[in-house]
Amino acid sequence: MTVFFCAKCGAELTPDLVELPAVPEASDDDRDRDKKTFLAPSTVPRGHYAVDPEPWGAPFVPPTGEPRPHHPRRLLMPPDMTDWISAGPRNTVVVHPDDVPDLRLRAQGHPHHGCCGPHGTGGRNMACGCGVLVATLVADCMGPYELHLDSVRVYAFEQ
Repeated sequence: MTVFFCAKCGAELTPDLVELPAVPEASDDDRDRDKKTFLAPSTVPRGHYAVDPEPWGAPFVPPTGEPRPHHPRRLLMPPDMTDWISAGPRNTVVVHPDDVPDLRLRAQGHPHHGCCGPHGTGGRNMACGCGVLVATLVADCMGPYELHLDSVRVYAFEQ
């Protein structure tokens, strides 16, 4: 079991979480069927976390070759950044957004916010109670539904 804490103030951010061997695959077909939110289910189930070894999130750079094929976890990019690729941090910790209830969303305007929530393209957007931005929430109906803890701004304690 692992608990994640804010690196600045030491606040406990998560309950005990169990590590998954990899980030689960997501499917566009699993969106909220009753159309109340149309959100995808969280990439990671409650009570778990996974480490994403690939670059994720901001900053983004122009593509260097062939456009990437569509992937269900791919972020919805602003129109002028379509097909840009992540040059963001590796080894972000992906958790269920409900497992980190005390973080607060910091406002981000267009083009980083969709009709239902943040795209996750504007960088860290979730703050600890001490004010430090420690995570990026992706919660728009057109993309994945997940929370990435910044591996520099949080630390893990294994019990």
